[in-house]
Amino acid sequence: MAQNVTFHFEKLQVYQKSLDIIDKIYEYTDSLPKEEVYGIRSQFRRAVVSISLNIAEGTARSKKDFRRFLDIAYGSICECVTLLAICKRRKYI
Repeated sequence: MAQNVTFHFEKLQVYQKSLDIIDKIYEYTDSLPKEEVYGIRSQFRRAVVSISLNIAEGTARSKKDFRRFLDIAYGSICECVTLLAICKRRKYI
């Protein structure tokens, strides 16, 4: 019988919130125009998933490296903010 294993990062509130944001962005990007499937939609999804991935990977590293991974995650957040601004300007939202 398989046991449920919980990793440290799964308990972090920031990680949990990043998963919530992924759900929202995936839902939102489903409604983007078809011509954006390989553009904004694809980039948005990669950027938002990168946030959670970097938080998770960083926890397996030293404190110094974890900080670097959080910086990368923050960069992905900034990328998502920019993608939202683009969508707004394009009147997708």
